[in-house]
Amino acid sequence: MTSADPLPRLVRHALPTLHTHLLSPQWQEPRIGIVHLGIGNFHRAHQALYTEEAMLAAGGDWGICGVTLQGDVGKRDALMEQQGLYSVVERGPRGAKVTVVRALREVLAMPHDHASLFARLADPLVRIVSLTVTEKGYCRDPKTGEVALDDPAVAHDLTHPLAPRTVPGILVAALRERRDSAAGEPFTVLSCDNLSHNGAALRQVVCSFARQRDPELADWIAAHVAFPSTMVDRIVPATTDAERATVADATGYQDAAPVPCEPFRQWVIEDRFPGGRPAWDTVGAQLVDDVTPFELAKLRMLNGTHSTLAYLSMLGGFDTIDAAIADPAMRDLIHAMMTQEIAPTLTMPASFDLPAYRDALLERYANPALKHRCAQIAMDGSQKIPPRLLATISARIDAGQSFTHLALAVAAWMTFLRGHADDDTRYEISDPLAGRLKTLAASAHGEPQALMDALLSVREVFPADLAARPEFRKVLRDALQLLRENGARGAIAASR
Repeated sequence: MTSADPLPRLVRHALPTLHTHLLSPQWQEPRIGIVHLGIGNFHRAHQALYTEEAMLAAGGDWGICGVTLQGDVGKRDALMEQQGLYSVVERGPRGAKVTVVRALREVLAMPHDHASLFARLADPLVRIVSLTVTEKGYCRDPKTGEVALDDPAVAHDLTHPLAPRTVPGILVAALRERRDSAAGEPFTVLSCDNLSHNGAALRQVVCSFARQRDPELADWIAAHVAFPSTMVDRIVPATTDAERATVADATGYQDAAPVPCEPFRQWVIEDRFPGGRPAWDTVGAQLVDDVTPFELAKLRMLNGTHSTLAYLSMLGGFDTIDAAIADPAMRDLIHAMMTQEIAPTLTMPASFDLPAYRDALLERYANPALKHRCAQIAMDGSQKIPPRLLATISARIDAGQSFTHLALAVAAWMTFLRGHADDDTRYEISDPLAGRLKTLAASAHGEPQALMDALLSVREVFPADLAARPEFRKVLRDALQLLRENGARGAIAASR
């Protein structure tokens, strides 16, 4: 092979030549025991890696069938050309570590592989169906927590229950088949999305969908199907050509679907798996009775400050999280926000060191190798702002405590909706409510009071009781005024 020849594709017969890039050279191909909906970068850098490690530690048939739900045959075909193999590129201050992952055994794309997916979901060997589909994928009415009956995709699934397109439609159709099978055994449904009480939230959506079609099925799901909640954490940016080049240089093979990530990872899981589970607890996952304290710490400390960094950075001209946190004023703001405003709202187990957690987050943000784009984190703000920031603000108000840094974060999101940075650089607003939010922001013409009044009327984001609280309105308006008069960088400096 000459230097001009393309590298061979990463496939399973190459594994004997890749021992230095495998978790272990020992490997017995497992049968599929997990179906994962939403086979994106996060799952492949997080749960799939934990699962391979667990099989190496304790055995078990926990191979993964990954499913794309957006008709993404490109991802399916790329991964299946590689027989499910892909590389995780862990980027830290000391360089990149490449690991080839083998746990993914099959990839399907809906709706193209409908029959194959439902055959897999009906297989009694499949004991867990896990999900990373983002909050949008739950088709959840934010006001009631029930399935969103006004969603056209939900309406389709209720009318065509044997040809579902949505997560609740797929799960209900599969669980009906499992109930009516000879064994009558369900699978466990494991949410791994950044959603408060994600297991309970998904259970409510699924049961409410089922109740629209078959109340007896809804009762059976409520009585027999486990929906454990989880807290997941690992920074996983979008894949770039840099990862493909890193894998090629390290392994000598071409990988069309590598995944970059940071060294840190965390997974806290409520231990409710009637059908069994991989030995995740032997490889670093925390199996607990109640995930809530860990979930809140991550949601408020990490996700809340991540969003704060993203929106202030989009306005102030920082492209990546490491560049933003390298600014001394920004770092001071985020440190103060976590220490003074967020940490006091949390009640953690005695073994959990909140100051150490804060410092670890700041260190992770500063990782110069990751290049986590602020624009990626800024997506879907209308769904992220309520749990990440507004819930903490409500807790601070109820306790009679200040929340100026948190208010600045919300004001930055509101200002971000104008669609341009302080230097007039344009950017896109990627959000389920983008059209409406942009129209409301434009109608205010940059005037803080008008902008606040317009956006506080969006009930999908701001609960009526919070939007009406005078103390919230005053501090938020002051933050909007600060941003208008000083720009993001000036507002950050003034908030130190």
